[in-house]
Amino acid sequence: MEAATTEKLMADLRAVVRDAEALMQAAGAESGERLQDAGESAKEAAREIDEQVRGNPWAAVGIAAAAALVLGLLLGRK
Repeated sequence: MEAATTEKLMADLRAVVRDAEALMQAAGAESGERLQDAGESAKEAAREIDEQVRGNPWAAVGIAAAAALVLGLLLGRK
C-alpha cells in the first residue's frame, strides 16, 4: 500500500511540475507579446514626434531649451 501511495504522490508531483512549466511558458509568451506591443508603440510615438519636430522646428527648439533650463535649475539646487 505504501508503494502505491508513493507512486501516486510522484505522479501528482510530476503533474504539478508539468503544469508549472506550461504556465511559465504561457507567461513568457504573453510578456514577449506585451514587449513587442510596447516596442511598436514606442516606434509610433517616435515617428509622431519626428513629424512634429520637422513641422515645427522652432517650437521644438524652444521646448528643448525650456526643458534644459528646468533640469539645470533642479540639478543646481543640490
